[in-house]
Amino acid sequence: MQEIKKPIHRSFLRSFLGKEYYIWKRKLKWYFGNQKFAKKKTNIVYENSIYKHKSLILRPLKDVDMYLQENKRENLRIAIEHLNQIEIKPQETFSIWRLVGKPNKKKGYLEGLVLKSGSIDKDIGGGLCQLGNLLFWVFAHSPLTISERHRHGYDVFPDVNRKVPFGAGATLSYNHIDLQVKNETNNHFIIKLWLDKTHLNGELLSRDKIENEFSIEERNHIMKQQLWGGYSRHNQIYQLVKKENEVINERLIVENHAIMMYTPFIESKK
Repeated sequence: MQEIKKPIHRSFLRSFLGKEYYIWKRKLKWYFGNQKFAKKKTNIVYENSIYKHKSLILRPLKDVDMYLQENKRENLRIAIEHLNQIEIKPQETFSIWRLVGKPNKKKGYLEGLVLKSGSIDKDIGGGLCQLGNLLFWVFAHSPLTISERHRHGYDVFPDVNRKVPFGAGATLSYNHIDLQVKNETNNHFIIKLWLDKTHLNGELLSRDKIENEFSIEERNHIMKQQLWGGYSRHNQIYQLVKKENEVINERLIVENHAIMMYTPFIESKK
């Protein structure tokens, strides 16, 4: 597994300018590139459900004020208004940030939880990574191709009530850290997103029925100590394509390498 270098702490100015550079670089790619983005909503009802998933919104976390979790609900509500019922046609790319735009106070976004360099912080629009995580998990169970996905370089919270494998999600930061999927099939797809009292829900539906089934398998999971003293965590996420219960294809979707912000091993008492 990959060795991870000790983190470099950059100044606020260096971090700010670097982020602005990548934001404008992405905007230029949006408007002057040749990528065809999914952007139209449809009222057409597709009855072929590919995959459905939900995730708990108000999740108590150590040293995190619950008002940030409440604010996250509002941030998610605003964001999914731009994504619900989007149709992904053949050769189109679905991009979260291309559809949602920049989250700011003017649009109603509130202060929510964010992670910066492995530390818990707060910012306007915080909490939208839960949307990236849910959509990644849904798309990973489909024939759509995940063309862009990012993950936090830090593993901040231990595995408590984890429902999916480590690293089976996608972090978001406007607009250069995005989740994108491309429809390289001849089928049409619709993404549905909604909130209930406790969960964020998502479902992918298709125009034509798909005979294959899709599942996820974690492989080569390992925790190790780096030469500089810290611990790191690594794994690979594979998609298995099945037909009549037989695996007909498999592909590596993502490979994760993260610095752990907690001690993973319990030392024996002398």
